[in-house]
Amino acid sequence: MNIALIGYGKMGKAIEQIALKAGHSISCIVHSSDNLPLLAQSDVDVAIEFTQPESAFENLSFCINNNIPVISGTTGWIDRLQEIERLCKDKEGTFLYASNFSIGVNLFFELNNWLADKMAQLDFTPAMKEVHHTEKKDSPSGTAITLAEGIIASHPSIEGWINEESADSKKLGIVSERTPNVPGTHTVSYSSPLESIDITHTVHDRSVFAEGVVKVAEWIHQKKGVFTMSDFINDN
Repeated sequence: MNIALIGYGKMGKAIEQIALKAGHSISCIVHSSDNLPLLAQSDVDVAIEFTQPESAFENLSFCINNNIPVISGTTGWIDRLQEIERLCKDKEGTFLYASNFSIGVNLFFELNNWLADKMAQLDFTPAMKEVHHTEKKDSPSGTAITLAEGIIASHPSIEGWINEESADSKKLGIVSERTPNVPGTHTVSYSSPLESIDITHTVHDRSVFAEGVVKVAEWIHQKKGVFTMSDFINDN
């Protein structure tokens, strides 16, 4: 499989190593949006996009408009996600976005949704904390937002989230910490006056994300449509 990398930071380089080890080829590396035309000139089975929030929409639009299957793990831009999904459907393209490509995290999402449904019927107050390396640009993390959305969907009384501790029962509090050399830890807590429950997912090595991306690329590149990590997990 010929893979194009859009973005060549730590994540792009990690994906390159995993992909080459799995027997795939890197046919094109795009360092900035100015180099996007290279994609259309290369033999690409699937493009993998890990860049910055301000460039993600342009990168993904280019891929879809040029019939290049594309996977994105860039967070911080999902206010325009529905536009990309509509474009993909209109162009009969291939697109998958995930805030986190760890298989464990996506199972954690399922556990979070199950627990949120149960807790919505009980007198527990939810809260969240996420810890990442100091180089992470967005706050809270895309993974934390996905977890928050799962909680809010089950709690009609919670109107949204805020990126700090919350004393307002209508706002889910997400505390974000940035600490050197932490790949990613997410904790969802439920507390009552008498007891508490915490569920935590901890990444020990960032390569788990790259391995997940390559597995998704292998799965998606001959498919058409808009997909999620839930589609990938449930098909395996």
